[in-house]
Amino acid sequence: MKVLVVDDEEGICSLIERVLRGQGMQCATEADPQSALRQLTEERREFFDLILLDVVMPGLSGWEFMARIRQAGNDTPVIFLTGRDTVEERVKGLRLGADDYIVKPFEPSELLARVEAVIRRRESMPRIEAGDLCMDLGRRLVTRGGERIDLSPGEFELLRTLVQARGATVSRAELLKKVWGMDFDPGTKVVEVQVARLRKKIDRGGAPLIETRVGEGYRIPVPD
Repeated sequence: MKVLVVDDEEGICSLIERVLRGQGMQCATEADPQSALRQLTEERREFFDLILLDVVMPGLSGWEFMARIRQAGNDTPVIFLTGRDTVEERVKGLRLGADDYIVKPFEPSELLARVEAVIRRRESMPRIEAGDLCMDLGRRLVTRGGERIDLSPGEFELLRTLVQARGATVSRAELLKKVWGMDFDPGTKVVEVQVARLRKKIDRGGAPLIETRVGEGYRIPVPD
């Protein structure tokens, strides 16, 4: 269990680090949100199981930080840390895709309970497989042959839709609707472009996984 704490309050970071390490978790702290953002979004990015994110920080707010990592395709669970206990604040965080919200000051026991609850929810989600490809839906983690593959949110949903079809062909119109929420548009090339990008990532070093059925759509064969 590896946790990143992004907070410019040294006392808060020290407390969280002490509590989490006491439970056997790895904990990295970062006071500069821009530096933390680079760790999470650059090509040689670091991977964490959870992010504890302060809302009010100099240079980059927690809201902006969250929006940027999600835009970059990073779906690591996030718990916001803030001193503002208002309904509007909590709703804003949850709508941005946060998994929970902790108001400062907090008791160590509350922090641990919320961290454990988020991890349990993620771990309770199933894994689905297609040959040597595995999708951990809770952690939004994709591996092939044991090697991790980084996907954008759209690529992840596209792959999940094809894998969950269990060998059936999924039409272009179905993909547009299920993945992008679009009604069928014969002029758009979004499906073709995203399938091409996905193939480059998941077929690297392995046999082609996604089949094109001319005039029908796409499928991922189920091994015998």
